[in-house]
Amino acid sequence: MTDRDSTAADRDPRLDPAAMRKQYRVEGLDETNLAPTPMAQFGRWFEEAVVQELVYEPNAMVVSTADADGRPSSRTVLLKHYDDQGFVFYTNYDSRKARELGANPYVSLLFPWHPMARQVLVTGTARRTGRDETAAYFRTRPHGSQLGAWASTQSAVIPSRAELESSYADLLARYPEGEQVPVPPHWGGFRIAPQTVEFWQGRENRLHDRLRYTTQPDGTWHLDRLSP
Repeated sequence: MTDRDSTAADRDPRLDPAAMRKQYRVEGLDETNLAPTPMAQFGRWFEEAVVQELVYEPNAMVVSTADADGRPSSRTVLLKHYDDQGFVFYTNYDSRKARELGANPYVSLLFPWHPMARQVLVTGTARRTGRDETAAYFRTRPHGSQLGAWASTQSAVIPSRAELESSYADLLARYPEGEQVPVPPHWGGFRIAPQTVEFWQGRENRLHDRLRYTTQPDGTWHLDRLSP
């Protein structure tokens, strides 16, 4: 037996990914029960995720981007608004994701609501929000988060945690609690206009329900059922 085989044999079986099994014994997803548009259907599922309190941060979503050469990257961000025009999040415009979106506006979003055996998968294109919309949201952020937007040079290499905290302390001294913090010029939102939105419901025996809306040239939506 090789060292690799010995390690595998000695491993706690609970730690073996291949042995992990969950059956999704939940109500299915039927075409006749879906809303006419994906944003309306998203609103239904999002409300259920919030009200049932099964999902920690139901507005957390994985944002996947790719650079001009097609090399992908992913990270989790927080959804801050959604409407008929799409999904909105905010970030530093000098961050990796923002730079990649500047070079390649195509993006995907994933809402992984595992405790409900649900996922929402979105593909679309990103554009920056207007400065008025960005400023209006920035004013709703806690004071500390406003300062954090200035203190962080997001995605850049920094010498130490101490330098980050020192930068924050300097900002706190300059803008104490109760004083208005200006909106950083390098910070703002992206709105993702969806082209496809898939609602994934886990089902027993891996026979999941996958229903996908696809936008049409006339602005309507076409609905397809996908094989699991």
